[in-house]
Amino acid sequence: MSDSLVAKTKLGVLKGVTEGGIVAFRNVPYAAPPVGKLRFRRPEAPKPWSGERDATQHGPIPPQNRSRLAAAMGDFTRTQDEDCLTLTIWTPKPDGKRRPVLVWYHGGAFVSGAGSLDWYSGARLAEFGDVVVVGVNYRLGVLGFMHKPGVAEPNLSLRDQIAALEFVHANIDAFGGDPETITVAGQSAGGLSVLALLALPSARKLFKRAIIQSAPFGRPLRTLESCLEPALKMEEFLGIKSDAQWADAKVPDILAAQLKTMMHYAKFADVTPPFWPVADGELFGADLFQSALPGAVDRDIMIGYTKDESAAFFAKAQPVIDATDAQVEGRFRDFFGADARAAMAEYAIRTGSNTPVSLISAMVGDAALAAKSIGFCDALATIGKPAYAFRFDWAAPGNPFGACHCIELPFMFDSLPTYQAPMLEGGDKAGMTALAAQMRDTWAAFVRTGNPNGAHLPLWRRYDHAQRETMLFDVPSRLAADPAGRKIWRYWP
Repeated sequence: MSDSLVAKTKLGVLKGVTEGGIVAFRNVPYAAPPVGKLRFRRPEAPKPWSGERDATQHGPIPPQNRSRLAAAMGDFTRTQDEDCLTLTIWTPKPDGKRRPVLVWYHGGAFVSGAGSLDWYSGARLAEFGDVVVVGVNYRLGVLGFMHKPGVAEPNLSLRDQIAALEFVHANIDAFGGDPETITVAGQSAGGLSVLALLALPSARKLFKRAIIQSAPFGRPLRTLESCLEPALKMEEFLGIKSDAQWADAKVPDILAAQLKTMMHYAKFADVTPPFWPVADGELFGADLFQSALPGAVDRDIMIGYTKDESAAFFAKAQPVIDATDAQVEGRFRDFFGADARAAMAEYAIRTGSNTPVSLISAMVGDAALAAKSIGFCDALATIGKPAYAFRFDWAAPGNPFGACHCIELPFMFDSLPTYQAPMLEGGDKAGMTALAAQMRDTWAAFVRTGNPNGAHLPLWRRYDHAQRETMLFDVPSRLAADPAGRKIWRYWP
């Protein structure tokens, strides 16, 4: 086997496969399989292997139900198994060169997705950016976030992510990467994961830069006390009478009970799942927003969101389409109290529409994602560490999903051909291809230098209180001052 396809890690030798102009290593174990007695335990170190381990084929993805955003993003089918704590690594070459590294944490509300999906292929970033890209699989849903004393510790999924980062830091030189120039990046739940890594001193020492995309800042962490009720509901649906029975519960049964539990706790126009990161007092406290700020002081930060975040959740949601005025007002009351009607009137002006979908999509998108993303930029500017702020504005003409949650992903990865996504339908292919190349090169530039500016992008200045300058990715992309109108509008969640 040619040395150009071999990576000699501290655990053993891996054989990769060529993929275009790069080399890919798949199903790379960063922790022991969380099966049997390890099901609800913290990740343990994987066992070394002898000989040459085949890393040419995808391994299983974490057990999960169908994505809640399949209507916007499209769907995928992969083999699933609890033995899923693996990495996919794309590198120009597994040589002695020390290239910057991007570690990617996927989204999916901590209940769906995988870092090994073709959607998140790092092949073109690696090839055109001369960087190493790592996709992380981690436990999801009940298996990653259920907490019940005596059964499952809290935040096992986040501990998986930390273990993955530790493995990368210790072994990425075998893949042609530089362990001292690591960027952690994530979108949606993955963006929240990046905040958690910034908040934890032992984790943030392992990376130099961070990219936060559409992080759900506005969704508070669960408390330890609030975790017991959904765990007991799971046991009710599974027919579990004693803690010991959890070890024998079958994965399909767990997934079926998880779906029932999510439906049990579902509320009108609220997409927060019952299994979510927990303020455990060990990894982090209740205020992740404030806890993450110290981690940003000595790190380069890029942060952004999409223009129509919540359209992905509500554009095709019949209960929201058919919502009564009272239901819409009730959802606004959750955030604005007695000012709900006035806030609705303002949002009708902002969106140019007073339909339930437009009002709820805009307000919930702000409340859960956009508003506090901007607030985090404000906070970073206050402590003298201004970030590079962006908003993704491109949308296919007439597409009901607009510039929705997740729509920037096929552009930043330059992976458009891997998507069969309703959210992209009707877009101009030439313009989309050019925007994808621009964003790919921009992300690679930030990973390499901490500065996203490049030859094909307007000058991107850091965010400050005076101008709130934000890069708007579109055809064409442009830098805009305070594009969300934060100085204009009164009602901002």
